[in-house]
Amino acid sequence: MAPRITRIESTEFSYPLEDVGTDEHGFNLVYEPGTTTERKLFGLRIETDAGIAGEYVGGNSPAFAQINTVADYLLGRNPLHRERHWSELKRALRKYDRMGMGPLDVALWDFAGKYHDAPIHELLGTYRERIPAYASTYHADDNGGLDSPEAYADFAERCLEMGYSGFKIHGWGGGDDAREVGREVETVRAVGERVGREMDLMLDPACEYETFGDALTVGRACDEQGFFWYEDPYRDGGISQHAHRKLRQQLDTPLLQTEHVRGLEPHTDFIANEATDFVRADPEYDAGITGAMKLARVAEGFGLDVEFHAPGPAQRHCIAATRNANYYELALVHPDCRNTQPPVYEGDYSDQLDAIDAEGTVPVPDGPGLGVEYDWEYIEENALGGRTYE
Repeated sequence: MAPRITRIESTEFSYPLEDVGTDEHGFNLVYEPGTTTERKLFGLRIETDAGIAGEYVGGNSPAFAQINTVADYLLGRNPLHRERHWSELKRALRKYDRMGMGPLDVALWDFAGKYHDAPIHELLGTYRERIPAYASTYHADDNGGLDSPEAYADFAERCLEMGYSGFKIHGWGGGDDAREVGREVETVRAVGERVGREMDLMLDPACEYETFGDALTVGRACDEQGFFWYEDPYRDGGISQHAHRKLRQQLDTPLLQTEHVRGLEPHTDFIANEATDFVRADPEYDAGITGAMKLARVAEGFGLDVEFHAPGPAQRHCIAATRNANYYELALVHPDCRNTQPPVYEGDYSDQLDAIDAEGTVPVPDGPGLGVEYDWEYIEENALGGRTYE
């Protein structure tokens, strides 16, 4: 008999980020000695009458509010019918950004791998089993960490010595103080002059810049230093095709866009309208592994590369099955504090700074499904609440 979904359980939990605070606006995570920030995530389990559960840890409150809207649809249905469920949930969540689809779809892929006793990348079609990683930094701080252009250059050099072949700056941003753009330019130059001949360099302002002039000024600094890509400069949230096409016309540095564009069709439009050079995808943000792999194939058809956002087991499986991808993003890293990874993995899975080997690569989990074991005892001990559907 075909398996059926019998129960879905979500658990919100918190975990501490030590020596981490936020910037003056309260959004960007920054190094702050002696401060502990509590971060919230969700654990999701999709149980079946086959005695196998699909699992995923991640997400956020808006996504799980959407799961609350559609979870009942999945009860009693075959968990292997992912494409059908993807299509139905996409329609059901048409009024929203559909980020609730991601955790559900990843958990269904985890079930499928366990059901067939194979890692997800093998079900997708394996292209590689080790992935080059780039170091993706915390934002700048004024607390003795990444607090100057020289500090960024020092950290980039350290990452190069560890084996990383790429380094991405989350820097000073824009804001009310005009000095921030100046420090951004200085940081681009300091890092480029120190390691630019030996590493691929990227800049992600995280939609901080307030004017076209700011974006152009920093972009031209990236041109001078031969940066690999320039990502999300504008305060539009990274969604204006016209604005990014105009910026591309003025710069040599390739743009990487679509991290904040939701859905297959808007991504395709962004590519077709020449508003980006690299394509961003994320299995959590982009409707799961199913959605993210659709984006990878669209990018491939246009002759472009897809770069997966953020670290995690799902990202590793996607990249392992994608020819046209360059790097795995190890984020957020810092010389003086740990990555933001939750302490929920049993075994040796890690997304900390030292997770790479001497060649600068990370492995793809080879166990069934996602290939990781979650510490559900830790999740339950730190639970803040949750929902059960049955």
